[in-house]
Amino acid sequence: MFPDKIYTLIGLILFSSVAILPFFSGSSVLHRAEKSVVRFTERRAFAVCVLFFAVIGLRLAFLPALGVPVPRIHDEFSYLLMSDTFAHGRLANPTHPLWISFETMFVSWIPTYSSMYPPAQGLFLMIGQLLGHPWIGVLLSNAAMCALIVWMLQAWIPPRWAFLAGVITALQFSVTSYWINSYWGGAVAAAGGALALGAVGRIRRAGRLRDALLLGLGLGLLANTRPYEGLVFCIPMAVYLLWWMLGKTKTRDDLRIRSGQVLLPLLASMILLGSFMAYYNWRLTGNPLLFPHVLYTDTYYTSPSFLWQDPKPPLHYRNAQLEGLFNGWSRDYYHKSWADARRLTQEKFVMFGSYFFSQAEWLLLPIVPFLLRDRKMRLLLVTLLIGALGVFTVVWGHPHYAAPLTAVVFALVVQAMRHLNTIRMKGRRIGALIVRVVVVILFTVTLDRALQHTCDINDARCTGNVARAEIEDELNSTPGKHLVMVRYNKSHDHHVEWVHNGAEIDSAKVLWARDVDEAQNERLFAYFKDRQIWLIRPDEVDPKLRQLKIYPGAAVQPVRWAAAPPHQATSSGDGRR
Repeated sequence: MFPDKIYTLIGLILFSSVAILPFFSGSSVLHRAEKSVVRFTERRAFAVCVLFFAVIGLRLAFLPALGVPVPRIHDEFSYLLMSDTFAHGRLANPTHPLWISFETMFVSWIPTYSSMYPPAQGLFLMIGQLLGHPWIGVLLSNAAMCALIVWMLQAWIPPRWAFLAGVITALQFSVTSYWINSYWGGAVAAAGGALALGAVGRIRRAGRLRDALLLGLGLGLLANTRPYEGLVFCIPMAVYLLWWMLGKTKTRDDLRIRSGQVLLPLLASMILLGSFMAYYNWRLTGNPLLFPHVLYTDTYYTSPSFLWQDPKPPLHYRNAQLEGLFNGWSRDYYHKSWADARRLTQEKFVMFGSYFFSQAEWLLLPIVPFLLRDRKMRLLLVTLLIGALGVFTVVWGHPHYAAPLTAVVFALVVQAMRHLNTIRMKGRRIGALIVRVVVVILFTVTLDRALQHTCDINDARCTGNVARAEIEDELNSTPGKHLVMVRYNKSHDHHVEWVHNGAEIDSAKVLWARDVDEAQNERLFAYFKDRQIWLIRPDEVDPKLRQLKIYPGAAVQPVRWAAAPPHQATSSGDGRR
């Protein structure tokens, strides 16, 4: 740990010297460098492309320190199931006759075997899977998010400041954030929000067909990542576009352009979007109007989703892990009371504030009054306010729930920097100095976290279930097919689930199943009689008892290990869904 701190300190000193000391030395080097950056960012499309590939290169440079993320959270495995389903050329999978043994969190089995989540995140993971690993899709989506934030802001502020916003986004979200170090982040939804706002900013100037279609694409990403939050996010834009459409026109040609180049293409894209979503719903739930997440919520959840809702009567579940999650922790997390509502609101203020605003960006707080009087930022400020109200009315909360607002947040951060940059004292650009200090601190914090191999400090969600992954890798390299029976103790943490599988059940080389009861297990063993059957007890304290063993009483198949049988390591939950 100590050498990492030394490297971080050296980096801070060097970077600070380049960014800050020229202010006091009278050097013109910084001034010439600024001019070069300005000329570079004025090549708008080139700047967007450069940042896209720079984000990819930046995260790959930290592979030795941070590695490729290992899934751990239920949501991650659900998205990976979706990715695998798409990669097999299907939207959903048939229900397996022994699905009770494979039942797990956030995965539906009736009427189809499928993820409960909207499809856009799974689509990016599928692209990565086809390229070699699902995480490649996460990497591409994060790079696209940063690049699209630059593209979006080029329609609102000068290009050099737009590029700075992309750089800040990359430092906060594309190195040590769980958005890039897991499989359930918010980059795709953030990209959708940036696409929509960037298109609106261009429509108000030129009203081109291309911008209307890009707006439709952005709305499509929002609807297929964060449907509720995306809908709330779009309310101010819809009002703004309606005001623009009905505003004064100089000629009839202006009205024709607004109708033919913007309104009709946008309506057409909405019809296509609605048709796709209806078809997707039908393939997964059997009803074009029933969303998969609504079906899952109605089937499994008894706790409220919004602050004003009442809990439903408890349900009976087929295994103790679902019982503990949905009848225990989930119902205990929120009771319809003012005390609980205040607690959740305070938690979200802290969570969203610390995630979207780094320690350095709080230095910009005194500039907020200038932002509130900035006419150019009115639409973004209203979008932030309404979007935040939508997020705070939901019981559950994670930073990626507010992902559509990402572009808005960094637009306001950079606009605050622009206001600060104009402040001078005794002829010196003190405001510009503070702006550079903010960037220096952000760079240093990111470097420090990466060198310490940490992802979102104090966030256990990014550690991954390494023990499960090691066992699966070992069995994949062992001849034959394998069925791993997972037997939990009564004290099992239901946030750390081991039973997750891909789209193919019968043909999978390694399957994970619950040790349900003797009758169900006999049916399972008879169905998979050609497999080597193993037992894992992940909750045992004794390392010998945690080892992967041949299931007692099961038919033993000849096994030749590529290495010694792996041992299970302990895992701990973070207490959040």
